[in-house]
Amino acid sequence: MSRFLVTGAAGFIGSHLCEALLARGESVLGLDSFTDYYDPARKRANLTDALAAGLEFRRLDLVRDALDAALEGIDVVCHLAAQPGVRPSWSEDFDLYAQRNIVATQRLLEATLRAGGPRFVLASSSSVYGNVGEQPARESDRLTPVSPYGLTKAACEELVGVYRRVHGLSAVSLRYFTAYGPRQRPEMAFASFIRAVLSGRPLHVLGDGRQTRDFAYVADVVAATIAAAERLPGPVYNVSGGKSSTLLEAIAHIERLTGRRALLRFSPSARGDAYRTMADLTAARRDLGYSPEVTLGEGLARQVQAAMREPGELAEAVA
Repeated sequence: MSRFLVTGAAGFIGSHLCEALLARGESVLGLDSFTDYYDPARKRANLTDALAAGLEFRRLDLVRDALDAALEGIDVVCHLAAQPGVRPSWSEDFDLYAQRNIVATQRLLEATLRAGGPRFVLASSSSVYGNVGEQPARESDRLTPVSPYGLTKAACEELVGVYRRVHGLSAVSLRYFTAYGPRQRPEMAFASFIRAVLSGRPLHVLGDGRQTRDFAYVADVVAATIAAAERLPGPVYNVSGGKSSTLLEAIAHIERLTGRRALLRFSPSARGDAYRTMADLTAARRDLGYSPEVTLGEGLARQVQAAMREPGELAEAVA
């Protein structure tokens, strides 16, 4: 049994990771600061099953709080905490991205060194690539982010690389492509699309809907993260669903699964949104034994079912 530290434990992917680790019999300490990017009550609800399964949890701010005590006895650090969101990163709130992404990662890396150097897994993002061309993005490609958010994630990867090279830290960065599934952040596309269809409200699509994404179901993302923590070959790997789909194709799946038509409303694309994302998984398959198992249709079925069980506004909409 290993002892894992998971930052961002109350988030979408972090809560699923904690549950998966606990199911394997691992010891898990989860950290989260409950920022107000979205309703903290949702984040607390995300932790329900993990806490019941034995998760040890501490509320802690990686930017301001002392970190050494949280690293005591830790074998693996899975750093998922971050300030998310491409579009808000252009605003005057960029300081939050610099603090919660770059500064928080540097402070955690320093604490990791002081703790004797447990293995370190960074959750990065496909946003570091920017607009992908006709060929799938490879880890060796030049990074050309098209948003301040993507820039901060690229900077976090560089920080991890510095500590790996200079201090010999066992570390790996994982470039998550668009993750989805139950507990997805409420402002993300599939979560908002499902709410709109179930409630009969207009479904707002930014752009023409033909932009493509290499969507990754959350259980596959978690499996890749655990494999990286175990093998730690490094330095960086793509993690995706292995097949790109358009937003319109995803919406058609949601319509079929709910038995309802979407009231589509189109508006201009947002600044910083990449038109195409697609991952080359050769390295992850070879080194991590990673093979995504959940198709887009299967994953969306699970997310729709979870959404229909949600209390409050959405439950009323589907009653």
